[in-house]
Amino acid sequence: GLPYALSQAGLPFGLLLLIVVAFITDYSIVLLIRGGNLSGTNSYQSLVNSTFGFPGFLILSVLQFLYPFIAMISYNITTADTLTKVFQRIPGVGPNHIFVERHFVVLVSTILFTLPLSLYRNIEKLAKVSFLSMVLTLVILIIVIIRAASLGPQIVPTENAWAFAKWNAIQAVGVMSFAFICHHNSFLIYSSLEQPTLANWSRVTHMSVGSALILCAGFAVAGYTTFTGYTQGDIFENYCRKDNLAAVGRFCFGLSIITTFPLECCVA
Repeated sequence: GLPYALSQAGLPFGLLLLIVVAFITDYSIVLLIRGGNLSGTNSYQSLVNSTFGFPGFLILSVLQFLYPFIAMISYNITTADTLTKVFQRIPGVGPNHIFVERHFVVLVSTILFTLPLSLYRNIEKLAKVSFLSMVLTLVILIIVIIRAASLGPQIVPTENAWAFAKWNAIQAVGVMSFAFICHHNSFLIYSSLEQPTLANWSRVTHMSVGSALILCAGFAVAGYTTFTGYTQGDIFENYCRKDNLAAVGRFCFGLSIITTFPLECCVA
């Protein structure tokens, strides 16, 4: 949704907002762990309980369940919508084939991948899965850049495509915030560090958020400059269904969603 966010906020202003959101994310994640160290707590719930008492603990506990739960539902929907389009590119798979049945795709991906991975109660066990997700993200970025170079010159930019700012910037901030949100995982990841110190956490956070900002900015700019005002919420919806390179990107995107699912389940 980041290319779409730029279409709502304007390219220059959207990039500025992306940097601001990344900075706030970086600062708040470090502040969260610093607060835990100062209060002698080792979880998000314990920190809120020591700060706001039981009412705050109760509210956070509900939110800590609802957000990952809703996210996991959306992940299943996105996986089904994405992979069914990929499977239609397989010779012999028609509109009525079981591989393009969304419920079947969700069932198979759950049984084979998300359920076994979600049974881990230690987030350290998901390190290799997270690395795979990062590799898949890099592949998707490369594909979007290639298509920006090949398709971009053929698509006429929409009116005001290069305006500094647009009126829907607030909507863009929501999309960007969702891309960076990871606070609910912070204490789990912090405790998985070999040396869980604030200095190490700050270094890991700066590197992680900084690299995420570079990837997000590259993806957003490449996607938006290709389709400008025609950019949809899911950038892959802009590509032709018969585009094999886009099909590879869709497949990588579906797998990356599957590998992200267990991290949310750990929190829920």
